[in-house]
Amino acid sequence: MKDGVAVADPSFRAPAVGHEIYRILFENMDDGFCVIKFLDGPHGPLSDYVHVLANPAYERHTGIPNVVGQHLRDMVPDEADDWIAFYGKVLHTGEPIRFRNELVATNRHLEVSSFRIGTFEDRLVAVLFKDVTERVRAEGALHQLNETLEQRIADALAQREQAENALRQAQKMEAVGQLTGGLAHDFNNLLAGITGAFELVGRRVNQGRSDEVPRYVEAGLGAAQRAAALTHRLLAFSRRQTLSPRATHANRLIEDFIELVRRTMGPQIAVQTDLDPALWLALVDANQLENALLNLCINARDAMPDGGTLAISTLNLALDEDDARSRGLPSGDYMTFTVSDSGVGIADEDLDRVFEPFFTTKPTGKGTGLGLSMVYGFARQSNGIVRIRSTQGVGTQVRIYLPRHDAALEDVVEHADIRGLDTPPDATVLVVDDEPTVRMMMLDALAMIGMRCIEAADGAAALAVLDRYPDIDLLVTDVGLPGGLNGRQVADEARRRLPDLGVLFVTGYADSVVLQNDARLEDRTAVLTKPFPIEELQRQAARLLAGNLAHPSGVPSPAVSSL
Repeated sequence: MKDGVAVADPSFRAPAVGHEIYRILFENMDDGFCVIKFLDGPHGPLSDYVHVLANPAYERHTGIPNVVGQHLRDMVPDEADDWIAFYGKVLHTGEPIRFRNELVATNRHLEVSSFRIGTFEDRLVAVLFKDVTERVRAEGALHQLNETLEQRIADALAQREQAENALRQAQKMEAVGQLTGGLAHDFNNLLAGITGAFELVGRRVNQGRSDEVPRYVEAGLGAAQRAAALTHRLLAFSRRQTLSPRATHANRLIEDFIELVRRTMGPQIAVQTDLDPALWLALVDANQLENALLNLCINARDAMPDGGTLAISTLNLALDEDDARSRGLPSGDYMTFTVSDSGVGIADEDLDRVFEPFFTTKPTGKGTGLGLSMVYGFARQSNGIVRIRSTQGVGTQVRIYLPRHDAALEDVVEHADIRGLDTPPDATVLVVDDEPTVRMMMLDALAMIGMRCIEAADGAAALAVLDRYPDIDLLVTDVGLPGGLNGRQVADEARRRLPDLGVLFVTGYADSVVLQNDARLEDRTAVLTKPFPIEELQRQAARLLAGNLAHPSGVPSPAVSSL
């Protein structure tokens, strides 16, 4: 180093660079290399070339041996024009090029650099290249992967949704299984009350002691209504149902639900509630919220094998940024409901895993580990979260946070007194039900408010009645009918003939054919779920008839008849 400038060491003597060193480099370089000379030929001037020089790597990269002295059109006649075009441009312009092309003859993809040697008149072009077949195939696979990515994502999401639905249904079935033991005992008690009441009514009537009949009738009706409530609750849990978020008041849901919880808990567990009277609404699927509550209650029950206290509470919480961040939520207003028990508690090492699917602290055969994972999934899907605290020997507290929903509840239309609804004069009703007892009950109930009734036991018989009496004012039909025509099909045919006909569907299932596929009920159509109070049947029928026109004169009104 002299004055900051690098100079050569005077003792250094560079070796003579001669032909031998170039030969060693040429033979050992990793890339393929060749020199080609353009020739005139049968296809025109400069229409072919011959390989005048090629290193050993040429064969390794192209798969073609012994190329020196070979003419292009003899080697790859089908591809010659393309290669002539590439290198011919280099020869004519003197400008180097880089490109990638497939050597079809050997199924190799080559990445090529080419430049002219000397002048145009020398007709020499040098080519440096390497085999990039694996890279090209990988890029092609990646391109194809990207092209199908959207479809694969859609398929994956569909599979995930299917799995979640299956998991949700499995959890529902587990919940129903947990309920059946306790409910069977209660349901048998209710049936005993119903059958006993009817038996005593019959005996008192035979004895002429009718003054005691109302007491037994009231007892039997009360037991039947409680049995119907239990049946409806079980149907709500067991049916498949997509999420349908609506403005929901959790207090009302809990008040309707608490009796079922008490029956599930058994006599050793005290059930307490503490509901915030000013509780905010939440935008959730009410059935899923109810299902989440049931799972938390079942877990609490199982944690108190020797009895204890179950507490259900609701509370409004306004979370600032710090409070919300500590809970993993955005700041804002939340409606919460909490299930607490005085049970055995959960070990600290298990608390972080309780929301994992299929993880359970219960003994083998006592639980699937789906309950809390479904509660967690429900909370997250509803834009909320679930938190758990537990101390062994003290108990567990699980709280669900759901964002406040400011929309008002749907308007609830209070039922008017049946006495305030006028039945049009000479109104004719067709009653269709395959159960004779139910059909008789509906006929007598409608006749009590001045309706003329015709009955049919199935869809075919109902259509025959429509043929005989074309001016029916109201159709009351069961949905599930034998003989190939269900109630919806009968109603559709009746409406085709009588577009203004009122239709009252009667069904034993909440998700019957009437409501499937998001079918919208037409105007002047209603649904009544079995079992139902007589007064409700009368009220719905009178309401549907209220808009009917009276029968035209000259058309006979039938008396009560049957087919």
